[in-house]
Amino acid sequence: MNALSNWFHGINAAQIVEWGMFALAALLSISVHESAHALSAHWLGDDTAKRMGRISLNPFRHLDPVGFFMMVVAHFGWARPVPVDMRRFKNPKVGMALTALAGPLSNVLLALLSVFAYCLTFFLAPIKTQLMWVGALDPGGALYYLIDFFYVLTLLNTGLAVFNLIPISPLDGSKILAIVLPDAAYLKLMRYERYGMLILIGLLFLNLLDKPLAFLQGGLLDGLMAVAEPLARWIAGA
Repeated sequence: MNALSNWFHGINAAQIVEWGMFALAALLSISVHESAHALSAHWLGDDTAKRMGRISLNPFRHLDPVGFFMMVVAHFGWARPVPVDMRRFKNPKVGMALTALAGPLSNVLLALLSVFAYCLTFFLAPIKTQLMWVGALDPGGALYYLIDFFYVLTLLNTGLAVFNLIPISPLDGSKILAIVLPDAAYLKLMRYERYGMLILIGLLFLNLLDKPLAFLQGGLLDGLMAVAEPLARWIAGA
């Protein structure tokens, strides 16, 4: 009880704002990710998700309450999976892989937009807001929090893109494997699909994924920044 009481006493207004920004960023990112799966499946011949209204940026069509709570609190969560009938694809293996790939790619594109918005807003912000964000002054003001939101959105989407490409079920990467593996090897791998979540939780619990994921996320961030920052700087005249 003392630990819980200390946790509640440690909550302040700034912490609540940070949770709120992360929750908002998570809702947007989940909606884009799942809609990309549904839209890709529709383009490739399967309208199952479309008929269920899953091509939508309405987060409540994609939200899993427990998964969303876990994402905000523990930064590891999940959304409602998009239903896909791979029999409707002309090439089921390729269609499933492309549908899976659409999710992480949508997060990369959203991260690119958010890092561009972050850079542009920062360059256009008054010098006082810039100093606040880099820690030279105490934070405050709507513009400061807008910059911070784009920062959170960028980190979240680069993290989601990299994490979902891990080739362990139920993550998207396990389905993308279908393109590179022979049918026999892929079917054999899918026999162990039900154990994927346990394996994934074990790897996360043992912190075996932290360094490789951080390395890949850092590389992706550097690449996106290399594209977005010069353009934002040029537009802002900075």
